[in-house]
Amino acid sequence: MSDQLRPRASLRTAVVWEVLKDALDRQVKAAGRDALDVLDTGGGTGNFAVPAARLGHRVTVVDPSPNALFALERRAAEAGVADRVRGVQGDILGLFDVVERGGFDAVLCHGVLEYVDDPAEGVRNAVAALRPSGALSLLAAGLGGAVLARALAGHFTEARHALADPSGRWGEGDPVPRRFTAEQLAELVSSAGLEVGAVHGVRVFADLVPGVLVDTEPGAVEALLKLEAAVAELPAFHSVATQLHVLGEKRP
Repeated sequence: MSDQLRPRASLRTAVVWEVLKDALDRQVKAAGRDALDVLDTGGGTGNFAVPAARLGHRVTVVDPSPNALFALERRAAEAGVADRVRGVQGDILGLFDVVERGGFDAVLCHGVLEYVDDPAEGVRNAVAALRPSGALSLLAAGLGGAVLARALAGHFTEARHALADPSGRWGEGDPVPRRFTAEQLAELVSSAGLEVGAVHGVRVFADLVPGVLVDTEPGAVEALLKLEAAVAELPAFHSVATQLHVLGEKRP
């Protein structure tokens, strides 16, 4: 099991990793190569890049933070995959200043669209980096999850504000600049020329369950993981997920 699937961390990443791993496996078969070229935009310290490299793939991480890239280098070395992970400083709107167009079998765009000035341009750049038949893994903050969290915390005015705000923000103190619905993300992907392969709700319950319960109740982490996996593909739960994951695939 990859280092990013430790018990508590797995509550945040397990659903996405399983979808991504399956997509990479399909890309391996389609490309006829054991090792893929993967681009991780905003990949930070390597939560997904290092596990992907452990599968044998070559991963390029583009991130604006020098500190994150330094931590990525150290993490990759500790995992024994330093020769398969390359970090470069940059961002998705200036992507082709640092990487080539059409050079990757898969592109990860996780936690990026919330922070860029033009999400549509960001998705178009991610798609332009793909080879024919490539796949895009897109992960972004969900509007419904934020509304639910504010309401359950007793901040009803903020919850209503987020619901009406064009960017899905609950107020001036909101640290997230932008949130999305599943329909909005799917439209960004399809408008960029990809076929929407799957939509998943991520962290539907994990952020709402008290941490003390997960940490102290025997078997709670595993049971919660199974519950998250069970509801991830159900459209009824997408509207309350903290994050939304969309898999887009490029058809030749």
